[in-house]
Amino acid sequence: MRSGFVSLVGRPNVGKSTLVNAMCGEKVSIVSDKPQTTRTRVRGVLTRPDSQIVFVDTPGLHKPVTALGERVNATALDSVADVDVVCLVIDATKPYGGGDRWVASHLDFSTAIVIVNKIDRVAPKTVLSQLTSTASLGAAAYYPVSARTGDGVPELLEYFVAAMPEGPLYFPGDTVRDVPEETWVAELVREQLLAVTHDELPYSIATRVTEWEWPRVRCEIIVERDSQKGMVIGKHGAVLKEVGQRVRAQLPPGAFIELFVKVDKDWQHRADRVQRLGY
Repeated sequence: MRSGFVSLVGRPNVGKSTLVNAMCGEKVSIVSDKPQTTRTRVRGVLTRPDSQIVFVDTPGLHKPVTALGERVNATALDSVADVDVVCLVIDATKPYGGGDRWVASHLDFSTAIVIVNKIDRVAPKTVLSQLTSTASLGAAAYYPVSARTGDGVPELLEYFVAAMPEGPLYFPGDTVRDVPEETWVAELVREQLLAVTHDELPYSIATRVTEWEWPRVRCEIIVERDSQKGMVIGKHGAVLKEVGQRVRAQLPPGAFIELFVKVDKDWQHRADRVQRLGY
């Protein structure tokens, strides 16, 4: 049995969460086209007869301007320690730039690899250009993939299996994600809020489950301003209703989700509030 840990790091919106979901074959992390959708370390587990790989999905690294930004950056950087393979994930649709180089400066490329994601959205010559741009890193391996279509993912998985040391099962064989159910439901609510409100919803939103008496779940949606509360509720509660329906569709039959909106002024700028909300 081979087993170990693989950490994925990179700038926001390079597709780390989508890639983890594709490799695990099931939804492990919420996804959105908004930056910093992932805020905490999320672990997805792929178990095969001869191996178990634990993927660590991390928040996108960026220049922080709030206490929340500083916290998620620290979470991402901490994830490169004590794992078997670190992956720098870059976006094939954007030039390899200063943000990517800053992330790369924190990695040891004697063992780290480069993954060029979203190759389905660009011409082959663009993929080659991205690989050429990162060649000076001297990474242990380079893999062009598409998390959306699955192109290149099987080859990447074979690399990970071969790179794992001999070891035990860290999780039961039927485990796909290492996230408490309460946290998972709260994240689903945040994901669907981002999807329903599109660009109207500010980044300064958090969700947490405050009551769990299955199948009844009460989830709080936290915003920073009274003006944001109306956006989240929607006209006659339309936004909350649609979000609740979308979340229930991803949960076992019979689930009942109660959504409440609360204002916590400037919470993402206050380190104590960021910590209390689990970041």
